[in-house]
Amino acid sequence: MDVASVSSLTTALSQAKTGDAVGTLVLKKAIDIQAQNAMQLLQALPQVANNPPNLGNSIDVKA
Repeated sequence: MDVASVSSLTTALSQAKTGDAVGTLVLKKAIDIQAQNAMQLLQALPQVANNPPNLGNSIDVKA
């Protein structure tokens, strides 16, 4: 194996590593933005009024 092929292989691996790092950072940023959007949607939901204490105390499991 000559020096030129080793050098080109090293350059290609370095570029692939950099490309993977950039892709990972873009994915992290997209996930962060999606999480922020989800929190905004959850905060925009109307508040549910409290139900009377007798609701939800029994479940019909034979239905």
